[in-house]
Amino acid sequence: MTRDRVALLCAMGIDNFGSGLFLPLALVYVTQVVGVPLAMAGTAVTLGAVGALVVPLLAGRLVDRVGPRAVVVSAQLLQAAGAGAYLVADGAGPVVVAAVLLSAGQQLFYSSLFALIADVAGEGPKDRPFAEVGMVRAACFGLGGLAAGALLTWLGDDGYRVALIVDVVTFFAAATILAFFVRLTRPRRPAREPSVRVLRDRPYLALILFSGLFGLSLDFFLIGTPVFVLDRLHGPAWLPGAILALLTLLTSVGGTLALRLTARLTRIAAMRLGSALFAAWCLVSLGVLVVPDGWQVGYLLVSTLIFAAGDLVFGPRSGALAEAAAPPVARGRYLAAYQYAFTVAQVIAPAVVALFSVADWLPWVLVGACAGVAVAGLGALGSRLPASAVAPGRS
Repeated sequence: MTRDRVALLCAMGIDNFGSGLFLPLALVYVTQVVGVPLAMAGTAVTLGAVGALVVPLLAGRLVDRVGPRAVVVSAQLLQAAGAGAYLVADGAGPVVVAAVLLSAGQQLFYSSLFALIADVAGEGPKDRPFAEVGMVRAACFGLGGLAAGALLTWLGDDGYRVALIVDVVTFFAAATILAFFVRLTRPRRPAREPSVRVLRDRPYLALILFSGLFGLSLDFFLIGTPVFVLDRLHGPAWLPGAILALLTLLTSVGGTLALRLTARLTRIAAMRLGSALFAAWCLVSLGVLVVPDGWQVGYLLVSTLIFAAGDLVFGPRSGALAEAAAPPVARGRYLAAYQYAFTVAQVIAPAVVALFSVADWLPWVLVGACAGVAVAGLGALGSRLPASAVAPGRS
């Protein structure tokens, strides 16, 4: 493993440790420490996320012009500013400003991260580098969550501010490592670049759409599981945390193993398998409604294994396919556009979770149906994407 890859993994680990400290607590921090009522706090944070939706449109052009490392470093600094703004926020207005800054930094980060990973990885398929980064980020995010729990246990409400301060420091530390220890050679730009527009590339737009249907399952899991377990099933308070901890453990150690087990599959086939596993997870999770109360905890923990398998199979392959299918001259713009698959899912997921108020089964059916559509759609899409991207080494 090269020095650049080691530095990148260190930076991503530090970044996600800080994110694990604060991001899960952001809404609680606004209500408990800043003192904003829950309804107003949720609206403020949501407005911040929506306001950042324009960022990928700009991020892609920046990546193509100045390279992904500079954009990722800028994203780290912007997130540090957002976290710092939370630290001094004293009302709903400042919270909106902080949320916009932090969300814009996150969108800028994700819109340029995959191009940076690809550049650091060098020539050849990018599936394994994407898997390695995913494993490190998952493990460190989980460690950050555990550290946040320890801080709150020891320090009470003061633990929120300590977690936020450490989060700011980790963003600066990650930016410093990327700036000084990751060295990339920028490819020469042609004198006249051909006109390439994502909106005219229908197969790539379809890839974004079907990946977004998959991404809906990810966000539904993160925000829907606590609601379903605590509000609908009236399960134990510790169960959502245990489910998330189990997922974190599996995704932090299983990325490269999943690649080996699916090595014979094309990227499209692996993504279809991951989507099918998510559809199966929805069906199995729905079954908990007819399971005796004493079995529900174990049942939900086992169902998490299915979800984790789908995430491990789909995740690295989707990023590698999106990168390989993008024209080199517009790779930054294409990968930034691909980020909308997950950004839009983040916006839609809370509305899907709210459907639990209509019927306990409805969100599961809806999310499972979306995953099923992704299975079918990706199958039809495979022949329309570049063969070298779908099955590297086989074309």
